Amino acid sequence: MKTIAWFLLSVACATVTWGDEPSSSSVESATLRGKVMVGYQGWFNCEGDGAKLGWKHWARDLFQPVGPGNVTFDMWPDVSELHPEEKFATAFTLADGSPAEVFSSANQATVVRHFEWMRDYGIDGAFLQRFAANLRSDVSLRNENKVLANVREGAKSTGRTYAVMYDLSGLRAGEVTLVQKDWSQLQTELSLTGDEGYLHHNEKPLVAVWGVGFSDDRKYSLRECLELVRWLKSNGCSVMLGVPSYWREGIRDAVDDAILHETIRLADVVSPWTIGRYRTPGEATRHAETVWKADRAWCEQESIDFLPVVFPGFSWKNLHGGELNQIPRLKGDFFWSQIKAAKDAGCEMLYIAMFDEVDEGTAIFKCTNHPPSGNGASFLTLEGLASDHYLRLAGKAGKLIRGEPVQHD
Repeated sequence: MKTIAWFLLSVACATVTWGDEPSSSSVESATLRGKVMVGYQGWFNCEGDGAKLGWKHWARDLFQPVGPGNVTFDMWPDVSELHPEEKFATAFTLADGSPAEVFSSANQATVVRHFEWMRDYGIDGAFLQRFAANLRSDVSLRNENKVLANVREGAKSTGRTYAVMYDLSGLRAGEVTLVQKDWSQLQTELSLTGDEGYLHHNEKPLVAVWGVGFSDDRKYSLRECLELVRWLKSNGCSVMLGVPSYWREGIRDAVDDAILHETIRLADVVSPWTIGRYRTPGEATRHAETVWKADRAWCEQESIDFLPVVFPGFSWKNLHGGELNQIPRLKGDFFWSQIKAAKDAGCEMLYIAMFDEVDEGTAIFKCTNHPPSGNGASFLTLEGLASDHYLRLAGKAGKLIRGEPVQHD
């Protein structure tokens, strides 16, 4: 799980209508430039999906039914398009008395369907989150590989691009080498980067490493991260680094350590994490002006590409408590303010966090306005908007970033 720290948009919103229909042609995978990518967690499991991981990322007690008192997500996915074999009933009930259902990322049909949504709405592709801590266990590793296989099929069948993003969160000291072993196996056993849709950058396959330089007392060291980046580069990869929002200055969410900048200078792409760093459209605009522009200038001087992270809103009441809807979406205004700010800052690519993250309320995929109610848990809605509203905005973001015409009212 990613780290979180602690003038409504008028002109920008007036430049866009949510009704554009994007192209569904295949995405070229030669470069990250000009692309809008989503983070794809792929970490949802259900009892009965074959993974033997219970209700992972749906429930606190993984081997008890998802229901009142045992729920860890704040947005309810829209499963109306899923086939019966893709749905898993919970102990929550809907207004008509029927069981509320969720999905499993271990189901290939569901993951392919998610990639079909990416294609249908003009999203270029996904960074699949591969959680390094899950590489320790055979059961978890099998599930990670199953989800990876599902993503490969989704990208292939829809003409999307994808890349692996290793999330280092939860690793202990000395365990970063797990990533080296895993990446070697993915190449020798699966020929992963030989996929037509595997994302390349600077003429090499791109591997993302997330969790470098955060000031939240991680057990693995910056020195380990530096050695991992050196190893990936020596093995013919381009590297994208997921770093803290204030990496350049070494303050707030970032460590003040020269090794961090030494590591970043080896990277091909740097992507600062911004979830929770601002809460309103005005704050987002100021962040781009005061942080992103200087970040991008630093990266340009070092011949590194800059990939800003944008998100639609935030909420994790059922996971960690607190208020529901902690960072309001404002019917898309908050999301679009960041997209517009990234364009104004001269950014040539965009990372949307996240496609399917209902745990922390950052999902942009189809969610329902009619979640269970009166069951002892509270869930967000899309404020009456269509379930595909944020997918449409993500597709428009790609057009804006690439300088293509974006229809407006």
